[in-house]
Amino acid sequence: MPGDYPHVPLVALDTLWLQVAGTLCNLQCTHCFISCTPSNHAHEMMDRATVAGFLDEAESLGVRDYYFTGGEPFLNREIFEITADALAKGPVTILTNGILLRPEWCERLRALSDASPYSLDVRISIDGWDAATNDPVRGAGTFDRILWGIANLSAAGLNPVITVTEACADAGTSGGRARFLSFLRSIGLARPRLKVLPLLRLGAEAQRSRPYGPAETLRGFTLTPADVDALQCSSSRMVTSRGVYVCPILLDFPAARLADTLAESLRPFELRYPACHTCHAQGLSCRT
Repeated sequence: MPGDYPHVPLVALDTLWLQVAGTLCNLQCTHCFISCTPSNHAHEMMDRATVAGFLDEAESLGVRDYYFTGGEPFLNREIFEITADALAKGPVTILTNGILLRPEWCERLRALSDASPYSLDVRISIDGWDAATNDPVRGAGTFDRILWGIANLSAAGLNPVITVTEACADAGTSGGRARFLSFLRSIGLARPRLKVLPLLRLGAEAQRSRPYGPAETLRGFTLTPADVDALQCSSSRMVTSRGVYVCPILLDFPAARLADTLAESLRPFELRYPACHTCHAQGLSCRT
């Protein structure tokens, strides 16, 4: 009916996201769409046994790859064991701010990567090509600490994926991307890998810039097959300490919690949230 929101089907469960650190983070970024902080316990840490149960269920349902996020995943004391468990089943990507990546931890990650038949990617977030652009978003002194983590990972032989949001002015333009790639080469990444993400105007970001406006909606929109394929909620689910959610973005919305188990979550989802408009309009995918 006119005015209704479209529903996206789950075409295949290819990707599983796991909020292994909950909403606990060692930073308090001003653009965080789920407002992660050192004291945000909305979603708690996931222990190895709980994660292992979801990994087994995911494998039985045909999941192909795994993403670990938070909060800050390296705050989880079992992160290396959890990573090893997942690498026994498929490729793994860890999303981190990089600040905790000391040399010995990077060597452990390299050893896990070498021991697995599957790939291990580490995605490090930064929001500028210098402290003046990054630190107002991520916190005073974070630029140098992030570069330290990048250098340690590179020295261990792992080539990180660097992510930046459009909180960094011009990052999404061709000139901004070229500038960022040049900056990454200048800090020693011979083959830089860069992912630019649009802003999600939820949580802290809604306070930093603006919340979503009334026109930012998919009400009355009809999805084409190409639209469905482009939406990550058609091929992934998100697991937290509180159950299975439709995606990594909508963790603060009770209706986005679908079930206790993955098998129970394999159903269509109504795209009634403004963030769904961002995913559709800007082609947002949280995947690497």
